[in-house]
Amino acid sequence: MQYPVLGDAADIELATQTLVGAIVPKLVMRFADANARAAALAGTTPPVPGMITYLIAEDRWEGRQGDGTWLLLSDGPWTPLTYKTGYAAHDGAPGWRKKAGGGIELRGRVRKTSGGAFEDDGTLVPFASIPSNIAPAAYRYFLVPAKRITVSGVTRYSSRVEITTTGDLQYTVESGGGTGTSSDPGWIALDGIQFSPAGD
Repeated sequence: MQYPVLGDAADIELATQTLVGAIVPKLVMRFADANARAAALAGTTPPVPGMITYLIAEDRWEGRQGDGTWLLLSDGPWTPLTYKTGYAAHDGAPGWRKKAGGGIELRGRVRKTSGGAFEDDGTLVPFASIPSNIAPAAYRYFLVPAKRITVSGVTRYSSRVEITTTGDLQYTVESGGGTGTSSDPGWIALDGIQFSPAGD
């Protein structure tokens, strides 16, 4: 860190400018949001590697990397899923968030709005979505817990969830079992799903 050096003609403003300029990048800087940060750290005061910022609206800490990107240093806040017609939250506040260091995490359980049976004819059924800008570059597949009510002695406890490149969440379940009722609906859990969005 450069300290003030007085020349023949003392200029306290110029002397302290280099000191302040060296200190600021080493502090945790607070901004209203990412747009405010972009506006402030531009032109003659661009972001430099090693800077750490806190974004108030987004409630997250980020560090500037050598490749010119911001790395998430704390898990972001949970954001609810967007549901397709006929599907809703069951429990666990279904949603997504950005993970510290990169990646997306999902949570919660989803059910049919009617409490009825999941489609079990082998088709892929979209039930919710996340923003397309955090979608993976290629389809991602996950085996997840599920609960579908016993029918003729058969109960199903698993399902496959796929995440598409546009952000749709789709399921497919084995046939048989799981009619579900409004008082005891079947569900699919998203807890434990983590993936990298395109470009991450």
